[in-house]
Amino acid sequence: MADAAPRLWVERLTLTNFRNYPSVSLELGPEPVVLTGANGSGKTNLLEAVSLLAPGQGLRRAAYGDIARASGDGGWSIAARVHTSLGAIDIGTGLASGVASSEASTGRIVRIDGVTKQGSGVLADYVEVAWLTPSMDGLFSGPGSERRRFLDRLILCFDAEHARRASRFERAMQQRNRLLGDNVRDPARFAGLEQVMAETGVAIAAARAEAAAALSSVSERRRARDANSPFPWAVITVDGTLESDLSYLAALDVEERYKAALQMGRERDRAAGRTLEGPHRSDLVVGHGPKGMPARLCSTGEQKALLLGLVLSHAELAAERQDGRAPILLLDEVTAHLDASRRAALCAEILHLGTQAWMTGTDAEAFSALSGRARFLAVDEGRALLRAAP
Repeated sequence: MADAAPRLWVERLTLTNFRNYPSVSLELGPEPVVLTGANGSGKTNLLEAVSLLAPGQGLRRAAYGDIARASGDGGWSIAARVHTSLGAIDIGTGLASGVASSEASTGRIVRIDGVTKQGSGVLADYVEVAWLTPSMDGLFSGPGSERRRFLDRLILCFDAEHARRASRFERAMQQRNRLLGDNVRDPARFAGLEQVMAETGVAIAAARAEAAAALSSVSERRRARDANSPFPWAVITVDGTLESDLSYLAALDVEERYKAALQMGRERDRAAGRTLEGPHRSDLVVGHGPKGMPARLCSTGEQKALLLGLVLSHAELAAERQDGRAPILLLDEVTAHLDASRRAALCAEILHLGTQAWMTGTDAEAFSALSGRARFLAVDEGRALLRAAP
């Protein structure tokens, strides 16, 4: 699968004043990368740096000003040589020293082959990254906002416009909420904003519903391929008014219906102090297929296996849609809650996908199934050194 098109991988990664790294440079190959070391040594910081080669705020969603090394000058930089579908390119991103904290929270410098670009969104044209971190272990039992964010991040790997639509919807909704809060009652002040919300909101809902259906289809194929996989097949849907309407109405009809609902619901929303209907209220619903049980009711180990199954299904789907080119996977402390058989199965899945997966753990032996097939690096307080595989 992975050899049908140019692979996506990081050849060189150089960090300056990034988190606990004064300066570090890694030379890599297209194979998976295993980072091992003690807790707090800087393994996750390297994953965060790779995540910032894609649009957005990275896997920690940190304010850009907080990324700089504590004893540095306030600036930080990432330089990478990345092999993409368009060939090898140089990506640079970071924050200049002396930038005010208010400015640091709004943007970062992005350069492609030395040319400065406007905003990090342009990175979606070159790099697709998906990640799984320990903070996501409670995804199925936590707030719906986290599940929406998880799904939206997956969609970005094959629909770069999704983030822009979400941003337009959010801005329009915030402006509408402000009008409601200011007790504005002029219909003309609302009409344009609600039109934007209807157009972008339905597009967001359609992308989510389509992604959920596609992920379910891949999960079903994985079931047929290996019914006893330690990463169980899943039932995946999106629960929301717009998604439900799209199942039996044309998109234009759903837009008109949502626009009318926003107009009729102004006084209700005014009383609530927020917009009560739209894609910001939808929820990703996942079920454990073999057990016929909602994911939120499963054990911690079962939830972790389901989550990994979702990430693997997504990587397979993205590869299918991009001529075999899988996204880069960032799997932080991925072996937690996995027994030996699941660890071995995960390594086999990663090799099958042909992805440059970056994985962290405290014990290199947990990744022994990748011996001779991955780049093993030992991380120690701002240093990353090549080490022999277990």
